[in-house]
Amino acid sequence: MAPRSQGLPGPSWVGFLLLVLWPVSAVDIYTPKSLEVLNGTEVRLKCTFRSYSAVGSKLTVSWHFQPEEPGRSEFVFYYSEEPFPPTSGRFKGRVTWDGNIHKNDGSIILWDTKPSDNGTFQCHVRNPPDVDGPTGEIQLRVVTKVTFSEIHILAFIIGAVCFLMIVIVVVVVICRYRKRRHGDTESEVEETELPEKENLKETEKHLLEEGA
Repeated sequence: MAPRSQGLPGPSWVGFLLLVLWPVSAVDIYTPKSLEVLNGTEVRLKCTFRSYSAVGSKLTVSWHFQPEEPGRSEFVFYYSEEPFPPTSGRFKGRVTWDGNIHKNDGSIILWDTKPSDNGTFQCHVRNPPDVDGPTGEIQLRVVTKVTFSEIHILAFIIGAVCFLMIVIVVVVVICRYRKRRHGDTESEVEETELPEKENLKETEKHLLEEGA
C-alpha cells in the first residue's frame, strides 16, 4: 500500500479554499428614491444595474409593490429573456417593459396612475453567478395637483437666466445700432457743412479782391 502524501491538501480542502478565496460579487441596483406623478398619467420606474458577470439568459428582473396600507407585497412585472406582464391584479394591462438588459436597464412604465398606487415599488435583478444584491426601492406618490418641487424651481431659475441673457443681448444690439446711426448722422452733417464753408471762403475772397 502506497504511503499517503504528506502536506498536500485533499479535494475537500481545495474546494473550501476556492470557495473562500474566489471573488464574490453582488449586483448593484440604482433607482430614484422617490417619484411624484400626476393622477391619470404614466410614470417611468427607472431601475438600472451593474453586474460583474456577463449579462446572459440567466438574468432576471422582478418588480413588486408594497402598498402604504399594511399587507403583503404584490407582483408587478417579471423579465426573463422576455417580458412577463401581470395577468391579474391591480396592475393588469397597466405595466409595460421599457428596459434593455444589454444596456443594464430594467425599467418599466406604469400607465394610468391612481392614488391606490401610492407605495413602494421594488426592483430586484439577479444575474448568476453574481450573488443577490440589495433591492432597489422607489417611493411613488400620486397627486391630483403637481406641487412646486425643486425641479420646477430649477426650471424657473434657468428660464429667468435665459430671459435675462436675451434682454441683455437685445439692449447691446440696440445700443450699437443707435451709436452707428448717430455716427452716420454726424458724417452727413460734416459732408453738408464742408461745401458751405468753402463757398463762404470763396465769397470772402472775391469781396476782398473787389475792394482792393
